[in-house]
Amino acid sequence: MEDSSQSESARAPGFGLALIPILGTLAVLAVQLFYFGDFTPHIPLSIGIALTSILGIYLGHGWPNIEKGIFHVINVSLPSVSVLIIVGIIVGVWIASGTVPTLIYYGLIILSPEIFLAAAMILCSVVSVSLGTSWGTVGTIGLALMGIGAGFGIPPYWTAGAVVSGAFFGDKISPLSDTTNLAPAVTGTNVFDHIKNMMPTTVPAMLIALAIYLVAGFTVIDSTQTSFESINAITTALNETFWISPWLLLPAVLVIGLAVTKQPPIPSLFAGAVAGGIMAMLFQGVGLHDVFTYGNSGYSIDTGVSEIDSLLNSGGIQSMMWTISLVLLALGFGGALERTGCLEAVISKIISRFKKFASIQTSAVLTSVATNTVAGDPYLSVALPGRMYAPVYRGMGYSTLNLSRGIEEGGTLVSPLVPWNAGGAFVITALSLNIGDGNFENLLYIPLAFACWTAPFIGIFYANMGWFSPKATDAEKAKWDADGEHRIDPETGRTTEASYA
Repeated sequence: MEDSSQSESARAPGFGLALIPILGTLAVLAVQLFYFGDFTPHIPLSIGIALTSILGIYLGHGWPNIEKGIFHVINVSLPSVSVLIIVGIIVGVWIASGTVPTLIYYGLIILSPEIFLAAAMILCSVVSVSLGTSWGTVGTIGLALMGIGAGFGIPPYWTAGAVVSGAFFGDKISPLSDTTNLAPAVTGTNVFDHIKNMMPTTVPAMLIALAIYLVAGFTVIDSTQTSFESINAITTALNETFWISPWLLLPAVLVIGLAVTKQPPIPSLFAGAVAGGIMAMLFQGVGLHDVFTYGNSGYSIDTGVSEIDSLLNSGGIQSMMWTISLVLLALGFGGALERTGCLEAVISKIISRFKKFASIQTSAVLTSVATNTVAGDPYLSVALPGRMYAPVYRGMGYSTLNLSRGIEEGGTLVSPLVPWNAGGAFVITALSLNIGDGNFENLLYIPLAFACWTAPFIGIFYANMGWFSPKATDAEKAKWDADGEHRIDPETGRTTEASYA
């Protein structure tokens, strides 16, 4: 049982002290990733939890209090871990059912190399908006697109960049998405107002990415080098191994249909897994025990075509365990930093140095990016800056819609670009980028996910130009008063409960 006196008597860390576990963890991460060339961030993050805990005990928290903070953040994010598990089941079962092979087959026939990247981004955007989950989109449609891209001879990092751009941008503006609901929740805004306010950055970022992918398709990627013999070999191998039919797309249609009717994501995804299992038994001659095996251990096949085997030998709950363990450690590190006050101390120091709206908005976005990088948790990178910065926006008389947009872009969109973040680790695993096997060139998907990193820059540009930066309306100020929300005057640093009325 927690000793409450330890928590109440604990000291808040100063800025320098709060940086010790953060910089220490980053140093160990750097040694592991760049000196040893080993892309397994698990032990460095474990050391980070230990360093933060030691500092917390020094500050007077006591281990039970720190432990509670660690498991609180893990508990809040367990629905996302559940999505990881179900996506692992879906990938294994949908391959066995022929759903993923059918998507690859028709994609190779219908699409052309020139428009493939642009089409991949658009498709992932539509599916992600419908599902409300970027991870579900990456693990299903994204995997099929990787197979199509391989058939066209397109480098995997280009395809992964387009998939990530579409999937995470769709997640960002979907009312079914957890982070899209979390950002307005922590800043006190309405989810649909929040989505509407993101459009000035969402639309330009998507158009920029679309234009780049189209240009790349016609210039950077040499379609004349596309091996039609390879495409024929892939389609022939798929035809010989699986029964290919549009009927096998029904599991994907079912999941999208459930999402469109606003059914919860986890049951919707599980329904898709069940439908895939039924299809596997009916059309591919797979037994029930085999379906269970594919859902747990993944699908295994030897077609003799390396491009197909490398993609279709995947899936299953066990394939997600590396990612799940990394997610849990990253969440635990973030929880320890939050409970000991380290993140709050760093953010408070940042806030104290900026007085103008443009600098506050820029700081909020970059704080979300930094939290994503340090704590490895997209939820913490949205929730913590949202809680910390909201009183400053209220004190300046600016709508907290500015803040919710900034933390969504620095949180949701940047998470897949940090390899040891929960989002980045999932992308690397689900798309079979094999970074752990030394294929570090596949990390080029990060700069090639154009929609994800251009949006935060556009938002910062708007803030500095004074564009799309709404002041608080009278109705919003009245709501602050009714809810008893406090304000911080950035000029004096004073906290006040004074009414705007």
